[in-house]
Amino acid sequence: MIKLFSYPLTVLFFLFFGLVLVIFHPIQWFCLKVFGYDAHKRSVSVLNWLIMRCTNVLGTRYKFENPHIIPTDRPLIIVTNHQSMYDIPPIIWYMRKHHPKFVSKIELGKGIPSVSFNLRHGGSALIDRKDPKQSITELQKLGKYIEAHQRSAVIFPEGTRSRTGAPKPFRTTGLKVLMKQAPSALIVPISINNSWKLLRYGKFPMGLGSHVQFQVHAPFENKGNADELIAKAEAQIVSGIHTSK
Repeated sequence: MIKLFSYPLTVLFFLFFGLVLVIFHPIQWFCLKVFGYDAHKRSVSVLNWLIMRCTNVLGTRYKFENPHIIPTDRPLIIVTNHQSMYDIPPIIWYMRKHHPKFVSKIELGKGIPSVSFNLRHGGSALIDRKDPKQSITELQKLGKYIEAHQRSAVIFPEGTRSRTGAPKPFRTTGLKVLMKQAPSALIVPISINNSWKLLRYGKFPMGLGSHVQFQVHAPFENKGNADELIAKAEAQIVSGIHTSK
């Protein structure tokens, strides 16, 4: 019965979602070309707030727990598990003071209004998973960028999203590259729960009534053995993941 109700609500969601993406594409372009980085960044923050509001049509609720005072005058490496594309808007919105940039697959850099433009022009790294050399180069650029400008890199070390919410083992290469290129960065682990439920039936229809939760763990310095630091971040993230049906 719930899945039956999800069909018309999903249509309504995609209508609003599509309108937001189409409207904000020229807004982003204008902000960037006329007013520069800061205006473009603000437009992206508002875009992602509106995407979250679109998911409210599906009964989606968000909770973002961050009891820590995280400085805005130094780079961050935000490390988190990955459950769906809907992990991204809350991170952009709630962490907006830290200018989050994403490690994303290169395919998303074309064809999606607003999203592709921001990935290409907002400072994120677009990596080709079939080309390790290109991927490393892009990650190096991102690490140097956040180090120079005191911004944040967001990386999903699992590589691919979990379709059930259960955590996957970390792939450490990309994270190590960022850590090397941004030695002054704070490492900020975040656990994400329940965003996979938005896609519990696949891309259509959408899942209803998801309570998407984010838990920011205590940040720590990027100093010491890289493998040990990554293991610490992974343990913190996994400790905050609650798998349920």
